[in-house]
Amino acid sequence: MSDFIYDWVVRICKPAFQVSSSPVVLHRERLEQPGAYILAPTHGSAYDVPCLMKESPRRLDFVSVTELYRNPLVATFFNSVNVFPLDRSRPDSPTVRKILQRLRQGRAVVMFPEGRIRKPDESVLNGGAMKPGVAKIAHLAGVPVIPAVLIDTGLYTKAISWLPVRGTRFGIAFGAPLRAPADAEEAASREALLAAIRRAYRELHVELLRAMADAGPTWWHRLSHGDRHPATAGGK
Repeated sequence: MSDFIYDWVVRICKPAFQVSSSPVVLHRERLEQPGAYILAPTHGSAYDVPCLMKESPRRLDFVSVTELYRNPLVATFFNSVNVFPLDRSRPDSPTVRKILQRLRQGRAVVMFPEGRIRKPDESVLNGGAMKPGVAKIAHLAGVPVIPAVLIDTGLYTKAISWLPVRGTRFGIAFGAPLRAPADAEEAASREALLAAIRRAYRELHVELLRAMADAGPTWWHRLSHGDRHPATAGGK
C-alpha cells in the first residue's frame, strides 16, 4: 500500500481532467465522513477510476479483477496506487481478508458491484445484475456502503475530450451511507442492503440526469455538436 505514489499520481493526472472537463458532481461531502466505508459505484467505463480519484476528498483503495493483473507492468502500477485484485472464483479469497484489514484501518475501499464494465443495456441502472460481495463484506466489517452513479466518463475515450477547453461534461452523484440491517438474519440483511443500494442507484441516476440537463452542454459541445446533449448512458 503506497499513499505516497497514489498522491503523486493524483497530483500529476488531476490537472488534465481539470482543464478538459466541467463535471457535475453531487453530494461530494458524503465522502468526507471519517472512518471506513465501501464506495460502490456503477461501472460504465475505464475512466470511472481516475474520475473518482479526481473528485474524492479522500484516498481510495480500489478492488479490481484478476484479469487486469496478467500484464506485469499493469500489476506493478496497480499495486503501487492501492489497487488490488479480487479472485471471485475463491470464496475465501485472500483479497477479502485484505479488504477487511483495510476497512479495519479506517480506509475507504471502492468495490464495483457490477463486477466489470457494463454496457448501458447491461447496467444495473437498467436492471442489470449486481454481485453480492459488497453486501457480504459490508456486513462482515460492519461498515456503511456509499453508492455512486457515474455518467459519461466514457467520453474520455475520444481524443477530442482531452482538449484543455473544459468541454467534457461527465457526472457523478454520491449517495447517503447505507448499512445492512442489524436486526435481521445474515442472508436477509445482505439482501436488504443490496436492495437498498439498487434503489439508491435509481434515485441518484434520476437526480444526476436532471442536474446535467440543467447544466446543459458545455460551450465546446455546443460549438462542435450544436445543442445536442452528450450521451448520458455510458459515454456513447
